[in-house]
Amino acid sequence: MINIPSTVKISLRALRVNKMRSALTMLGIIIGVGAVIAMLAVGTGASMQIAAQISSMGSNLLIILPGATTSGGVRMGSGTQPTLTMADAEAIQRESPAVSDVAPVLSGVAQAVFGHQNWSTGVQGTTPGMLNVRDWELSSGRPFTDQDVKSATKVCLLGQTVVDNLFGDDNPVGQVIRIKSVPFVVIGVLAEKGQSPNGQDQDDTIYIPVTTAQKKLFGTSFPGMVRIIMVKARSAEDLGPAEKQINELIRQRHHIGQKQENDFTVRNLTQVMQAAEQSTKVMTLLLGAIASVSLLVGGIGIMNIMLVSVTERTREIGIRMAIGAKTWDIRLQFIIEALTLSLTGGVIGIIFGVSGSKIIAMVAGWTTVVSPLSIVMAFGFSGLVGIFFGFYPAYKASLLDPIEALRYE
Repeated sequence: MINIPSTVKISLRALRVNKMRSALTMLGIIIGVGAVIAMLAVGTGASMQIAAQISSMGSNLLIILPGATTSGGVRMGSGTQPTLTMADAEAIQRESPAVSDVAPVLSGVAQAVFGHQNWSTGVQGTTPGMLNVRDWELSSGRPFTDQDVKSATKVCLLGQTVVDNLFGDDNPVGQVIRIKSVPFVVIGVLAEKGQSPNGQDQDDTIYIPVTTAQKKLFGTSFPGMVRIIMVKARSAEDLGPAEKQINELIRQRHHIGQKQENDFTVRNLTQVMQAAEQSTKVMTLLLGAIASVSLLVGGIGIMNIMLVSVTERTREIGIRMAIGAKTWDIRLQFIIEALTLSLTGGVIGIIFGVSGSKIIAMVAGWTTVVSPLSIVMAFGFSGLVGIFFGFYPAYKASLLDPIEALRYE
């Protein structure tokens, strides 16, 4: 019967005798585990940041852009000519069953002024449906209504960045600001959204009724013209049907023949952003796999040192066999030594990995997230490395002939 407690004591004593060598042997495991945890923390942080940005854009989004047009035989690029109207948006809302809400947008850049403060920002003329399309709440005040759109009322909703620059800590609701010298009453403040996936500050914006933008602020080339139309599908499964319905409807409304190109473009923003998120997840796995190579290198280091240890302790092995140690006693001793080295290195590596991820977050300004799963995986893998690379030296030691081992010098 194998005496496990006695074997563990012998293994630990052997490691304490060569403290420096044991420490150097663990170094590869320490670096490997630390690298795996730190790299996965960086990748997970990036994935969560992109997921948050995607969520801030809104869910199940489609965006309709003006497309290429041909005038007098001259083909003009996408977006060079306005081809979308309020009527198109209303028709989509009315005739597309897969669509939940629609928000036409006429946007521009303008100077907003309050008292002695001024701020240049993006102004978007839109409809009340925009808040639902973008999943955007108000932190205070009220949204503008369909009646505000019909009457081209001079009211506005401010993003938090605009509030900070014009009002500071004061409450802007009920105040009057001037946009391009036109007075607007602030009726609400948009909740903070943060950056978009392309790095743009989403809170640096002002929303006004689209008709107000058309008639009193930016003007239009022809009545009802808008720059883009944002659409929210009823669900993720409805994105495909919604895109198909919109294409068919607008082609029909714009009298586009079968062989003619669309004068508009429908883009599935949700799919684009999900692809970016998936790419980040793949990059996280790649970083983790690259860091795992360090663990394999550490395991090879353990095997080499254990093989050297077998050679150095041949006479000791012979004595143990001569006084009754069984084959499995010898194997277990060296496996325990290898496992102890790898698990101890794993614990130290976890400390280095968690600390390293925090240092990366502070120095580089990246978002890092250390997940318990990555710690468990790295620690478990380090244990498997110890068993795997410790088995061969243990097996080799157990096969030594006791008489030959006793004669070894």
